[in-house]
Amino acid sequence: MKRLYLASVALGALMMANSANAYDATGCGLGSMAWRGESGIIPQLAAITTNTSTGTQTFGISSGTSGCDPNGRITGGTQRMLYSFIESNMEQYALDAAKGEGEAITTIAGILNIDEETVAKASKQYFAEMFPHQDADAVHVTVTLLNILKA
Repeated sequence: MKRLYLASVALGALMMANSANAYDATGCGLGSMAWRGESGIIPQLAAITTNTSTGTQTFGISSGTSGCDPNGRITGGTQRMLYSFIESNMEQYALDAAKGEGEAITTIAGILNIDEETVAKASKQYFAEMFPHQDADAVHVTVTLLNILKA
């Protein structure tokens, strides 16, 4: 286990030298901060391994440090993941939202960890608000959907 951890750290350090797109699916903690901005499975595994093996994720959640907010929520993770999904699948989500069913709605419910029926109903009911015109952008759609689902 110690070798795997050291290999992950070494590989992560090597990959930090390459520029990559930011992608946050690892939560918060020292590992997530060390490999911030990297993409791919190796940096994500290294970040998660560091977060869990050092206990910094637990400490960060309870203290509001290491990328976690004071309320114990992981800063940016779920909302960023939802935004990335909607940005990449905007057309399909628009089609599914208009029908109130489909794979995009299933995926969004999974990302947000809420009931699929709730997402389907809200997406269909508030379609015009999320997509006020043909060129609605992913930021508007994501923020509007999150606000609708909070209410």
